[in-house]
Amino acid sequence: MNVRLPEVLSQTHGKSGLEMIKAILKVERDPQVLLSYCTTSLIKRKGNEILLALEGNYKPEYIFELQQAYDGYMFYQDQINRCDAEAAKVLQEIKEKNNTGYSDDHPIKPIRHNKPKIDNLNETLLAIHGANPTVLPGISAYNFMKLTGELGHDIKQWPNVKCFVSWLGLAPGKNKSGKTNKRSKKRANTRAGQIFKQAAQSLLTSKEAGMGAFARRLKARRGSPIGIKATAKKLAEMYYRIFSTGIEYVEQGVKLYEEKIKQQQYRYVLKKAKELGLQVI
Repeated sequence: MNVRLPEVLSQTHGKSGLEMIKAILKVERDPQVLLSYCTTSLIKRKGNEILLALEGNYKPEYIFELQQAYDGYMFYQDQINRCDAEAAKVLQEIKEKNNTGYSDDHPIKPIRHNKPKIDNLNETLLAIHGANPTVLPGISAYNFMKLTGELGHDIKQWPNVKCFVSWLGLAPGKNKSGKTNKRSKKRANTRAGQIFKQAAQSLLTSKEAGMGAFARRLKARRGSPIGIKATAKKLAEMYYRIFSTGIEYVEQGVKLYEEKIKQQQYRYVLKKAKELGLQVI
């Protein structure tokens, strides 16, 4: 159709985009009228660009394709809503059987993408588990819900943190002996391990979390896959300890992490200077 909405809207399936698409399917062609379906802030920021993007070829065959795509999208949205309703029902049943009564005042992280339509999701999960792993960087209530689906609500199934990390497929392989590289069969990733990896990947662009600085430093030294896996392992270990020992995570920030690395480097320089009979001035 040559309608270029994806180039001007960050989300074509957002409220403004869907309203314009519905109007087009109802035989509206005037760009000014279509623009009126957008939010006020969007009209102010991108009004002229949207008008240009709406100049297209509204041929019957293209409209038919658009209708097919829209109907397919709405069908899957309905399926997702049904899944959310079923998930809410299951979580409520678990809460009734295993209500710890736990709650805290830690601010709830916003869920930016694929937010499930479940009322009081964070509070329900806290009451079920009796702890709050969303204090960890990269872990939101949505990740917490997915991990609950994969791991259940009893972390004691794994006797210790090493068993837990190994089961997730996040333990580093020990396949070298001296200069010899042993042949090894790669362990398949579990879905829970993938959730931790996704959380770790999101930290690569984090400017505040100290864990993000750790991930970027390791990525620069060893490459992206190893950096993400090592960060995911670190997250998984803290996730386990929050439930098993009740340890509390306190975010110290990037600056403190970088200062700690600087201190390590300084001690290393002093050690080497002493070995070589030199003096650091």
